[in-house]
Amino acid sequence: MRVLGLDPGLRNTGWGIIDVVDNRLRHVADGVVRSNASDALAQRLVQLYDGIAAVIAEWGPEEAAVEETFVNKNPESTLKLGQARGVVLLAPAKAGLIVGEYAATLVKQSVVGTGRAAKDQVGMMVRTLLPGCLAATPDAADALAVAICHAHHRGTEHRLAQAARR
Repeated sequence: MRVLGLDPGLRNTGWGIIDVVDNRLRHVADGVVRSNASDALAQRLVQLYDGIAAVIAEWGPEEAAVEETFVNKNPESTLKLGQARGVVLLAPAKAGLIVGEYAATLVKQSVVGTGRAAKDQVGMMVRTLLPGCLAATPDAADALAVAICHAHHRGTEHRLAQAARR
């Protein structure tokens, strides 16, 4: 199974693709979708959607996983991040993918072993768990961590989604 992990951000949305075969994980690709900070918000959201849609078209994931966002102290920033996250959820859902959502603490716990791990610890463990992965940016490493978390928890997430549909 091929999984797309997404780490939402208005300026930079990290993405990472892994293949899951039995209990083995293999790095496929990773990167960042960027929006132009000088553009209007609506145009920036279009840039995120188009970028994620292009990743999906190129790599053909079967499922996607998105990190839940945390609340900032600045309500305006939180609102903008929430809008970006909405687009990040929409793009794979519109492509017909199952989309899992995971709290940042669960992602960190799944990859590092503690929910309070630092970004550099997450990056190091992602590179350890996915040999050959360089994950050039922290956003891409975080997205790969979300994909790894989904690989570990997807059975539970899938069953919860099915139960919610009933």
